[in-house]
This record gives sequence, C-alpha cells and structure tokens, in this order.
Amino acid sequence: MASDTQGRRKVEAEPVKKAGRDPEGRMSLGEHLIELRNRLMISAITVLLLSIVGWLLFPWVFDAVKAPIEAAGEDSDLQALINFQGVGQGLNVKLQMAAYIGLILSSPMIIAQIWLFVMPGLHRNERKYAVGFFGSAIPLFFLGCVAGYWAVNQLVPVLMSFTPTEGSTSQIIPYDEYLALLIKTMLAFGIAFVVPVVMVLLNFMGLVSGRTMLKAWRWIIFLSFAFTAVMVPTPEPITLIAMSAAIASLFFGAIVIALVHDKRQARRSGDEDLSDDEASRIDDEVEKVDGPSSLEDADGDGR
Repeated sequence: MASDTQGRRKVEAEPVKKAGRDPEGRMSLGEHLIELRNRLMISAITVLLLSIVGWLLFPWVFDAVKAPIEAAGEDSDLQALINFQGVGQGLNVKLQMAAYIGLILSSPMIIAQIWLFVMPGLHRNERKYAVGFFGSAIPLFFLGCVAGYWAVNQLVPVLMSFTPTEGSTSQIIPYDEYLALLIKTMLAFGIAFVVPVVMVLLNFMGLVSGRTMLKAWRWIIFLSFAFTAVMVPTPEPITLIAMSAAIASLFFGAIVIALVHDKRQARRSGDEDLSDDEASRIDDEVEKVDGPSSLEDADGDGR
C-alpha cells in the first residue's frame, strides 16, 4: 500500500507538459487572435507613451507649424493671425498635436509589430521582398513628409498673397483648418514618394513588367509636373522643375530596377530575347521513360 501511494504522488507531482508550437509555424485561429491582440496592445501602449512626449514637445512643434504663416505676414503688409475658436479649442489642438507626434514617433514600433505578425506566414523570398519594401518605403515616406512641410512653406505665402491689403486688413486663420492642410499636404508627398517602391514590389511579384512601366514615361513626367504645380504653386520655375525632377527621378529609378529584375528573370528562364507580346518557350521534348521495348519483353519480365 505504501509503494502504491508513493507511486501516485510521483505521478501527481509530475508537471503537465504543454503542447509545443508547430515546427512549421502554423497557428490556430484562436492563437492568431491572441497574437494580434498582443501586437495591438504593444502598439497602443507605445503610441500612448510617445503621445506624452508629444505633449511635452508641443511648444517647439507649434512654433515650427506656424512659421509659414508668420513668414508670409512678414513678407507682406498683411497681418496674419492664428485663431483658436472656442474656449476648449486650445486644449483640443494640443491633444491632436500630441497624438500626431505620438503616431510619428511610434511608427517604427508599429511597423515592427506588423512585421512580427506577418513574418511567420511568409516564404523566404517573400520575406526578402517585405524587408526591402519596408526598408526603402519608410525613409522615403518621411522624406516625402519633409518635402510636404517645405511645400506648405511655399504654398502659404502664395495663397495669402490674394488677400487684399488695402486699409487695415487682417487675415484670421483657424488653426484646425491650417493644421488639416499641413497634414494632408505632408501625407500627399509622403505617399507620392512611396508609390515608386510599390511599383517595384508589383514588378517583383510578377504583376507588372518594366517595359509596361516604361511605356508610361510621358504620363510620369506630366503627372510629376502637374502634382508639383498644384501642391507647390511657386512662381519660380527653378523650384517647379527641381521638385518635379526629384519626383520623376524616383519613378524612373523604379523603372530601371524593374527592367534589371526582368532581365535577370529572363536569363534564368532562357526567354531573354523575347518581347512582351511573345509567348515564352515551352519544352515539348518527350522525355525517355525506362520501360520494356515491346510487349514480348514485358511478358518475359512478368514471367
């Protein structure tokens, strides 16, 4: 009886082994939802903490945001004033700015969480494409946002120049509307700088060829000048040409990368000398199969 009791105690004392993870990285729907919840929680906490930092950085950011309006007022006889409508508008604007700063500062962590959530389901070549996409898209997006801020510095004086200055005229600008204009312009330039990276990604996925992109070179130049003319309506032609050339160069750089990639793929498949409207070669040679040369040999082997 004593030995049976000791055996039962040993069995009860043994810890229950937890089921290990699938070696191939497969997860159930519940595990996916738990993983998604954890990633969202980490991202939300990061945004919240860095929004507090944005609250502390508000005075410096506010001076940078209102700088174009002050510069436009100094260059003309117009008195430009920023208006906070309502008693609580100042607090609302400060909360918005803190949230924007928190999102910008926490964007690397958010992208890292997205990558950690998606990475287990990708193949090795897909991971290379994703790393290249994020590694080039993120700096280009921030560079586009900086270009958008510069564009606002050029845009505001041009728009305010249409305000009549006769008499005691002052232009009162609601800060929330001006902030919306600034954010939209920065996002527009940021997205415009990322579009060439998307073009390269589509080419690497085999959806669009480099020659197809090259056929639209006239539209690329036209849209680059049109976008710059609308977003940066400066009277200086040098600024217009330089900004348009910078945007167009990104698109043509993406086309060059796509053409080089297509050429490498064609060398591997042996279709380098084919054009886009020609079908690839099909190896229709019949392969030899090991087997009897006649039915008599087959019967002999069967015996």
